[in-house]
Amino acid sequence: MKTAVRMMNREACGQWRALGRGAIVSLVLLAGLAGVAQAAPANAPAISESVAAAAAPTETGLMPLNPAPAIQPPETRGMDLSVWGMYQHADVVVKAVMIGLVLASVVTWTILFAKGSELMRSKRRLRREQQALADVRSLDAAAELAQNFSADSISAQLLSDAQNELDLSAASNDNNGIKERTGFRLERRVAAYGRQLGRGNGFLATIGAISPFVGLFGTVWGIMNSFIGIAQSQTTNLAVVAPGIAEALLATALGLVAAIPAVVIYNIFARVIGGHRAEVGDMAAQVLLLLGRDLDLAATIEAKRAQHQHQLRAG
Repeated sequence: MKTAVRMMNREACGQWRALGRGAIVSLVLLAGLAGVAQAAPANAPAISESVAAAAAPTETGLMPLNPAPAIQPPETRGMDLSVWGMYQHADVVVKAVMIGLVLASVVTWTILFAKGSELMRSKRRLRREQQALADVRSLDAAAELAQNFSADSISAQLLSDAQNELDLSAASNDNNGIKERTGFRLERRVAAYGRQLGRGNGFLATIGAISPFVGLFGTVWGIMNSFIGIAQSQTTNLAVVAPGIAEALLATALGLVAAIPAVVIYNIFARVIGGHRAEVGDMAAQVLLLLGRDLDLAATIEAKRAQHQHQLRAG
């Protein structure tokens, strides 16, 4: 029994000794790691110096495979990259293209305000005149009322043409011929008025058609100069050639700025002018209607008078 107890005591003492040795080894390892962590900041300058030395060129003049990135400012630093700045640094040909496109845009907006106000005034005036002549029953009454219209009134001009043709054909008894000649004159007057309204639309069509191509020409010229600069400077750094390419692309942008409003305004004016010309055609038809009514009434009165005289003679 005593022997068994002694053996158990010996085994317990061995286990405690093993645990004590493991704890001592762990403390030693922790102390070593702490020393390495404290020594690392002191060795940092040495590591940075070694990296800088590796990044510097060797004695043979060869650079290492992975050189350190350059921190020097690019050549374009401090350069004005605004629209005005790019225009100032652009080539002479590109500048001429830009100036032409800006002038085309100015012409477009000038036509918009000038022609738009003219069309609005003409439409309002024509509607007032149509309302004034709506209750008129004869050409003479309409001509008398047209004296109050403005000098450039299309209604007054149509009535004047009808009266002029009626006076020139006073000796003729062919009412159909008078109507045909008057209708032809009124048709020509409406066509001339339509051409007058369409003045300026040709400029809009031309600007809308050629402005993108003019801007593209400026872009091609500017990019060509940029590639020539790349060949002369023997560098492919995008920061060096990007300003020239941006200046070239500015010409295309100005071409679109000039072309898009011109096309839109042209389409708007084409619809408005077409509608207004149809209204003028309605006015011409109304004038021709008054003329035909007067001729028919005059012919009816003359026929009744001739019949009455014939009856008097027969009686």
